Amino acid sequence: MDYEKIRDAILDFREKRDWKQFHNPKDLATAIAIEAAELQEVFLWKSQQDSYEIGKNDPHVKEEFSDIFNFMVLFAEECWIDIEKEVLAKLEKNGQKYSVDKAKGKSDKYDKL
Repeated sequence: MDYEKIRDAILDFREKRDWKQFHNPKDLATAIAIEAAELQEVFLWKSQQDSYEIGKNDPHVKEEFSDIFNFMVLFAEECWIDIEKEVLAKLEKNGQKYSVDKAKGKSDKYDKL
């Protein structure tokens, strides 16, 4: 994946439409939540087993994922978030809370391990 290419395409798309004026952190966070709910709706009342087939084959899933990703990139831009740095830092923090020896194969919250 070439993140810079994707980011530049998203920013170019926005710039050509003069939409930056609408992309403040509050509205982008709201858009992310709305698009995530639309993704959830695709799976509503489906079995866990069916969800794999839906996720793989339903074009609506791919569209909603892309909407979420686009808004996440825009949110990161507006909040000056270094995605690579912050994601790796969060993985490190979660690794401390969910050590392999305690959490492997378990879905318990870290304070219940």
